[in-house]
Amino acid sequence: MRNNKIIITVAPTGGMAKKSQNPHLPTQPDEIAESVYRSYNAGASVVALHARRPDDEATCSPEIYGRINSLIREKCNIVINNSTGGGIDGDMVIERPDGLCESNFEERLKGLDAGAEMATFDCFTVAALQGKREMLVPTTPSQCDRMAARFIERGIKPEWEVFSPAHILQEVTRLIPVCDKPPYFINIVLNADRGFQGAMPYTPEILQMMVKLLPKDSIFNVSAIGTAQLPATTHAILLGGHVRVGLEDNLYYSKGKLATNEMLVERQVRIVRELGFEPATPEEARQMMGLA
Repeated sequence: MRNNKIIITVAPTGGMAKKSQNPHLPTQPDEIAESVYRSYNAGASVVALHARRPDDEATCSPEIYGRINSLIREKCNIVINNSTGGGIDGDMVIERPDGLCESNFEERLKGLDAGAEMATFDCFTVAALQGKREMLVPTTPSQCDRMAARFIERGIKPEWEVFSPAHILQEVTRLIPVCDKPPYFINIVLNADRGFQGAMPYTPEILQMMVKLLPKDSIFNVSAIGTAQLPATTHAILLGGHVRVGLEDNLYYSKGKLATNEMLVERQVRIVRELGFEPATPEEARQMMGLA
């Protein structure tokens, strides 16, 4: 029988959105720490962090991550999960001679050097689309092996991010025996198909299919972009999973109404309780994910 506790992750910033799109988006360490603390008080037990430079562009700088992490830890004991995805500008971009941009893999690795207990592992290659701008985000098999070795060296638990069935069946399945131990925490990201070539939209059938493909001893989390956030996270709970909300994934509370991170967490907590469950505390989340 499943535990009646639901892990709620807040993703406060991301590596793409700008304050011009939503002025509530926290981008600097003090802002991020305060937003995370409010989200923790609202019921979040995990935070999925992206770092930004002083000019608000993306970075995986261990110094900036370290500052964010220490400010959060001064305020609360939420589980800290640093991103190795980076973002679409700033330190994360290599301009190629063919006119395309490429995500800087060496910079991505630095997301593992700031002392977080978890970090994202995006073990696949996609193309990120921003209007007419195209950016390759490569994580080849040999790069995946390098990243897995860094996870082992740093003693960090992966949060496996997957955007399609192939991501589950290929590198995740290959690498979990290498650098992880059960339970495997797998974050299914849906409805990013307009921004990532190779991603999947949210439909009930697609989510259920991807859940069925998960390796044995996995627990899963669902993130969904934009208007899919609310239905997909509710569906995730009904399927036995956990949920992520926050401005990284959805800048709006409802049509035309800009959100804050704590607004999205508060709504998620209400839904969790209406469905007969309770939000997990950080201590309970650590037990459930094998961190404790």
